[in-house]
Amino acid sequence: MSSVAVLTQESFNEHRNGLMPEQAGGAAVAGPSVAAAVAAGGEEEDTLPTYKDAFPPLPEKAMTPEATQETTNAWATKIRPLKSSVITQVFHVPLEERKYKDLNQFGEGDQAKVCVDIMHRTGAHLELSLAKDQGLSIMVSGKLDAVMKARKEIVSRLQTQASATVAIPKEHHRFVIGKNGEKLQELELKTATKIQIPRPDDPSNQIKISGTKEGLEKAKHEILLISAEQDKRAVERVNMDKVYHPFITGAYNKLVSEMMQETGARINVPPPSVNKTEIVITGEKEQVALAMAMIKKIYDDKKKSTTTIAVEVKKSQHKYVIGPKGNTLQEILDRTGVSVEIPPSDSSSETVILRGEPDRLGQALTEVYAKANSYTVSSVSAPSWLHRFIIGKKGQNLAKITQQMPKVHIEFTEGEEKITLEGPTKDVQMVQSQIEAIVTDLISRMDYTEISVDPKFHRHLIGKGGVNINRIKEVHKVTVRIPPDNEKSNLIRIEGDPQGVQEAKKELLELASRMENERTKDLIIEQRFHRAIIGQKGEKIKEVRDKFPEVIINFPDPAQKSDIVQLRGPRNEVEKCAKFMQKIVAEMVENSFSVSVPIFKQFHRNIIGKGGSNIKKIREETNTKIDLPAENSNSEMIIITGKKANCEAARNRILAIQKELANITEIEVSIPSKLHISLIGSKGRLVRSIMEECGGVHIHFPTEGSGIDKVTIRGPAEEVDKAKQQLLALAEEKQTKSHTAELRAKPEYHKFLIGKGGGNIRKVRDSTGARIIFPTPDDKDQELITVVGTEEAVKEAQRELEELIKSLDNVVEDTLNVDPKHHRYFVARRGQVLRDLADEYGGVMVSFPRTASQSDKVSLKGAKECVEAAKKRMLEIVEDLEAQVTMECVITQKFHRSIMGPKGSRIQAITRDHNVQIKFPDREDPQAASPTEAPVQENGEANGEVKEPVDPNAPKKCDIIVISGRKERCEAAVEALKALVPVTIEVEVPFELHRYIIGQKGSGIRKMMDEFEVNIQVPAPEQQSDKIAITGLSTHLDRAKEGLLERVKELQAEQEDRALRSFKLTITVEPKYHPKIIGRKGAIITTIRTEHDVNIQFPEKNDENQDQITITGYEHKAIAARDAIQAIVDELEEMISEDITLDSRVHARIIGARGKGIRKIMDEFKVDLRFPQSGAADPNLVTVTGRPEHVDEAIDHLLNLEEEFMVDVTENESKMAYMRPSGGSAAASDDHRGPSKGFVVREAPWAAGSEKAPDMSSSEDFPSFGAPVATKTSPWGPKRF
Repeated sequence: MSSVAVLTQESFNEHRNGLMPEQAGGAAVAGPSVAAAVAAGGEEEDTLPTYKDAFPPLPEKAMTPEATQETTNAWATKIRPLKSSVITQVFHVPLEERKYKDLNQFGEGDQAKVCVDIMHRTGAHLELSLAKDQGLSIMVSGKLDAVMKARKEIVSRLQTQASATVAIPKEHHRFVIGKNGEKLQELELKTATKIQIPRPDDPSNQIKISGTKEGLEKAKHEILLISAEQDKRAVERVNMDKVYHPFITGAYNKLVSEMMQETGARINVPPPSVNKTEIVITGEKEQVALAMAMIKKIYDDKKKSTTTIAVEVKKSQHKYVIGPKGNTLQEILDRTGVSVEIPPSDSSSETVILRGEPDRLGQALTEVYAKANSYTVSSVSAPSWLHRFIIGKKGQNLAKITQQMPKVHIEFTEGEEKITLEGPTKDVQMVQSQIEAIVTDLISRMDYTEISVDPKFHRHLIGKGGVNINRIKEVHKVTVRIPPDNEKSNLIRIEGDPQGVQEAKKELLELASRMENERTKDLIIEQRFHRAIIGQKGEKIKEVRDKFPEVIINFPDPAQKSDIVQLRGPRNEVEKCAKFMQKIVAEMVENSFSVSVPIFKQFHRNIIGKGGSNIKKIREETNTKIDLPAENSNSEMIIITGKKANCEAARNRILAIQKELANITEIEVSIPSKLHISLIGSKGRLVRSIMEECGGVHIHFPTEGSGIDKVTIRGPAEEVDKAKQQLLALAEEKQTKSHTAELRAKPEYHKFLIGKGGGNIRKVRDSTGARIIFPTPDDKDQELITVVGTEEAVKEAQRELEELIKSLDNVVEDTLNVDPKHHRYFVARRGQVLRDLADEYGGVMVSFPRTASQSDKVSLKGAKECVEAAKKRMLEIVEDLEAQVTMECVITQKFHRSIMGPKGSRIQAITRDHNVQIKFPDREDPQAASPTEAPVQENGEANGEVKEPVDPNAPKKCDIIVISGRKERCEAAVEALKALVPVTIEVEVPFELHRYIIGQKGSGIRKMMDEFEVNIQVPAPEQQSDKIAITGLSTHLDRAKEGLLERVKELQAEQEDRALRSFKLTITVEPKYHPKIIGRKGAIITTIRTEHDVNIQFPEKNDENQDQITITGYEHKAIAARDAIQAIVDELEEMISEDITLDSRVHARIIGARGKGIRKIMDEFKVDLRFPQSGAADPNLVTVTGRPEHVDEAIDHLLNLEEEFMVDVTENESKMAYMRPSGGSAAASDDHRGPSKGFVVREAPWAAGSEKAPDMSSSEDFPSFGAPVATKTSPWGPKRF
């Protein structure tokens, strides 16, 4: 008996759904008979279905020819563009001629690198495969010229290169090399070989040549010619007809080699490829004569005894007669003694001449025809669209044929309906039959069609990442070829199974038709917003595309400078997407408002704050972007970007910081708005000249077109008044009679025209009343000078300036005597002093004599005025150098860093202001021994020398600062240095205020130190000291002390205020009223706290005094808050509570969704309602609390609602009484059924072993999803898998 498993009929039916139709049919028939057999118990087991019939196994993975074709990802790769006249050729390199024979590295290593390089160089496509004989099959595809180039490269780089050596006397080597190696290079180029000549110190006379056999012969011949020419021994040259050379050399050069061996002479016969008739013989005279006689004898014999016959052989068969590397010709010559002459490859002649003895010509002719006909050319008709299926993926199908028949060359030509075969006749016939069979098979089961679709829809048919076209290919098992964009073709080709082709065609045409009905909309969005909309790495535009997946969004190329963004898709989706994107752009426009704020450069660091704290706070609180100019920039403009209101707020805060830090005055001047543009000038040149002249004040004009007349001037008080006067005067000129003139001067003259401190130009303006504006470094035209004013003033100023410029154009030369010891000062630092002179005095050129000449004559060249001024200035400098003294200033070294200032700024200012040189000493070495630690000396001697005693009062070297310059300037510099020495003072501040002065994390004291530029030291808490030390420059100490004392006053005032605010009082209120006082979500108590500015504290849960409420604040405000709470309590005490009975079935309806109904009743009747909680003793009891009259009204309303809702409740319950559960009858009918007989199978897996059949009721054998399974215990422990 075999073991069986019992299954229910329903379970089996589920399994049967997975069977094949014929299997399912069989199972359906078998089902009832098996059930009957089990019931009766009399049927044989053979009628039972087997386990495999009932539960068929998954099919094995079948590798069909169709499955090998990769269709799913075909579109994922980039479509290669269709090329015209593309051909495919297969070359075979035999194993013995392979350059790289490492069979373990096929597809990698040097051979693969060479192939990749050939593909890059030629543009052809190479695919390699190994034949059975380990030869190399190479399939080359591409345009004809590319394939030819690749073939040439393959022969030279993948086939072995022949090599040979030629021995010539060592002294002849230099003639082969030639002058500068030119002869050798020419020889290598001419013969396409590599020639290696041994070094002069190498005793070898062997020259190594590598390259093709033909090239070797040429190179060898040329080298031997050179050697023969230089050989002082006998040289004989014999001119013999080229046609007789093969008889002299013999087959495979055997005869000439024998002659050379026999005679000892060197015989050089030009190779067949070289069109020369001269044979050169070198060697001993006797040897040469003997060789000469032998050659002439052969020549004479052959000339008499040989005859010729001419035969016609097809041009295409010539290569078979020649054979590989000419071996066949040599073979015929060796066997028959007949020379075969083939016309050149570039000749159209098909005549082959055989030359030899008459009795041998017949045999030779037979061999020639045999070789010519050993190969044949045939063709197979095949539609061009089938070519790629015949070739197969990566040439797999073709490789199978070429590996079996490596001598057959198969060529596919794009656009031709045939395949060309070339090779041995027998092999060609076999290959032809194989390809014809493949073609017949493909035609029988393949079809193609072409559809016309507008190219603009092609990429939509493809879909993102090829998703659409890949799906069509996979579903219909077809190949779809869509032309690339550059072809602008509308033909789409579908190839594959005939039925699949028609279905794919239908689907593609439907898609194209649907796209034609789609809408395209152009959005005008400024290009500056495109990058922001796209987002970093396209994140933001991806969100938009995900939101509108049916809409295709195209942004223009940045190089096009276009504002048009194109949307394409269903009409409704395009409209929604357009609105959404317009909303995004509107937000960007709103947030891109920009305003520039001029802030004096010295205050930028205060606006930034320590670690950027100030600027970060302003950015966060105003939600703006704030850009400050670079530290090394001369710009004072701070640019704020964001919403207009936010930008204005940030601007006001930044200006407030500046106003607080400096004595900045701001005034408004009323000037008619119509004059604003003319006052500003072209590119702001006019107003900028006023700002620069008046110490850098800031002048702010209102926005153009606003109609506002007020112009704001901000800056130091004196400069503001000066700017105001100039601005008003200019406005008056513009209103009355304004005239403008322009003149040109070389940029190097501008500084001289302006003069030191603007002295020269001020004279012109004062004398004429005109304003002269020079170009800024940013202006394109650096020569243009503008004159503005009344007509008379402008003409006068123009005349004066033209005279000055004319005088500057008058170039003169002058000399000056300067002591050579001062020359170094002028030319030091790469001539910085001379550069400054040239800048200041109109580009004057100053030339000093050479150092070795010791001459004191200095030449000056330039405009006369400039030369005179430069000469005067140089004499002043020399005078200063003559009067220069050196002074010492003693300042303790610990203060040197402070004196220098950040990046040496303070010391640079003193050097510049006083025109002196300052040198600081080297820092004292901390490792040096102190005087007290010096070694003991006897008799005052050390190393044999007597040292003078050191004066303890003398200053240390490390404290002495050396100053050089004129005496009065040095003295002023000393005073300036001493003024920079920091001073310390103490200020008395109560100890309890120290922590408030320091501030949170030291922020308070840092702010004061930054503001007053001092160092403030607060004593340690354990010292309990009231003294605070302030260290800094004496000029800063007074301000710092005043600021500190002011802060002390503020803190003391705050202390007093805190004492007043700490008044406390308590009020007794019953705890039941506390929730009412607090209100919903704390609304009532928050109102009282805000209104009276007090803190109200309710008792904690575990507090003893649960009825005490504490109020803290100012006394009068705390009393007022107490009265407000008491008023609420009084009102609550007047309220009553009544209980009413409402049927619990209507409670939910009264309360409403989320308590909406009950809140409405409570607000309308000003009462509080409490419904019973679940599990209450009386579920119908509802409590109403409020003023008596309000409670009565609310109760009446609730009872009315109950009556109304109860009608609905009663009706619903009566309906439910007539309704029955839908599954009742079915359950009852199931009770009458007998137990399921189940389903029995045979040949189950468990039948072979001792295991039992699976238990259907066991949760372990048949676990349900998500249910834990209890494992069976075993005396041997848990199972190990």
